[in-house]
Amino acid sequence: MFQIRIHGRGGQGVVSAAEMLSVAAFREGRHAQAFPSFGSERNGAPVVAYCRIADKEIRLREPIMAPDALIIQDPTLLHQVDVFAGLKRDGYILINTNRSFAELGIDEFIRDWHPERLCTVAATELAMKHVGRPVPNVPLLGGFAAISGRVSLESVIAAIDEKFSGKVAAGNIEAAREAYAIVRREMDEAREASAHA
Repeated sequence: MFQIRIHGRGGQGVVSAAEMLSVAAFREGRHAQAFPSFGSERNGAPVVAYCRIADKEIRLREPIMAPDALIIQDPTLLHQVDVFAGLKRDGYILINTNRSFAELGIDEFIRDWHPERLCTVAATELAMKHVGRPVPNVPLLGGFAAISGRVSLESVIAAIDEKFSGKVAAGNIEAAREAYAIVRREMDEAREASAHA
């Protein structure tokens, strides 16, 4: 079973991201589960959503305490909430930012991590560019497909098409495609750098 925890703030589409990710996995013939965990349900308040992907029926229902992957939709949470709690040592980290891990002040924490499993992508900027709204969830799903390989970009696009329609769907698909390409490029660079290290 592969477990993903998504951290963000109210209004950023955290719950929708988990749902679309589960739909993408389901479309590939796997079992999937998505559910939120709300604190105070107001815009801007920290929100967590969970997604599990497995090849057999999922019986667990509790929150994900030891995720295989983290998607962090709002980098301001890095120093407010323990977003890294329980993350497995070989896990994936995808953060919505145009800053590096060093600039975010977490380079010491991730020092022993696999560099090709750590990525940042300016998802809010991509959402503004393609959809005209600062909602980073969909570009991050494109980035997640690239970094983890757990779902294909095609399945993410199908899930976006199921959730949205018209211009909104088209814009979100373009944002997801661009994020996917950016993350693939970053991963290739990280692999090359570690090969020459």
